[in-house]
Order: sequence, then C-alpha cells, then structure tokens
Amino acid sequence: MTMKLDHDELHRLLAILAESDIQEFRLEGEDFSLEVKRNLGSPPQVLTVAAPSVQTFQQEISPPQAAPEASVVPSAPSVDPPPSPGSRTDLLEVTAPMVGTFYRAPSPEDPPFVEIGTRLSVGQTVCILEAMKLMNELESEVSGEVVEIMVENGTPVEFGQVLMRVKPI
Repeated sequence: MTMKLDHDELHRLLAILAESDIQEFRLEGEDFSLEVKRNLGSPPQVLTVAAPSVQTFQQEISPPQAAPEASVVPSAPSVDPPPSPGSRTDLLEVTAPMVGTFYRAPSPEDPPFVEIGTRLSVGQTVCILEAMKLMNELESEVSGEVVEIMVENGTPVEFGQVLMRVKPI
C-alpha cells in the first residue's frame, strides 16, 4: 500500500497530535518520513520531514491556526535574551509563523507589498511565505510604520524569524 500525505492531511494530523498527550510519533510512506517528538513538560515540539527529493528540515510546531497570520510581538519580551545592541524596544516584530520562502511581492514584476516607511493598517498584506508550494499571504495585526525589513526577497525563513519591524501608531 502506498501512503501519500498532502498539506491539509498533514495539518489535520498535527492538530490531532497537538491535542493529544502522545510524546513520540513516526509515520513513513514510500517517499517521506514524518517524526514528531515532544516532552509535554517543556516546549517546543520538533517536526522532522524527510523525502528523497527534499532536504530534511526541522520546524518548531504549535497547534495549527485557522489561517496563517504574521505574529507581532514586542521586540524585548521578558523571557527572551536581552535585545541585541542597536535594537529598539519601541518597535514590534513581525515574525514568520512557519518555515517557508519569503517574498516581498506577489510576482517578480509587481512592486513590493511594503517598503521602509510604508504605513500599515490591520489586515494589510505585508509579504508572502511559500510553504509546501502554497502561497500564504501574511497580514499585519497592527497599525504602524515599517522601519526595518530584515529578510531579502526569495530567502528561506525559519519559524519565528523576524521578517520586519514596525513602529506602532
């Protein structure tokens, strides 16, 4: 029997695992291997997916959300290490909610969604993250002015990586 796992099935599986107290899970198909390990007493979970034509990668996972949105958190949370020299604590960070490829515009011919100095409103698209051949538009959760864009167009990004910084209005 050949096993195939599409993007929606993967999200459903991860949601079920997130709601359970299963600590280790392994699933293998003809062209993939999925392994989830976690310790319920400590964060985060690790997802490892390997396929012959795809590099192995690891991603921190959390229960799936209804739609991907950019996470905005203060740039100096109390649990994280102190801000790096030159970072400003009055800015909010737009972070990647998933592993993917960062695109500033809908296509190479189109202008970027935002530039430094762009005034954002809640719900405005700030970029696209391509993950598993799906284009996910990330929307702003705050109103503000873009003061830094931290990632180059077409660059792979990690879960939680800072994409841009916004000065709230």
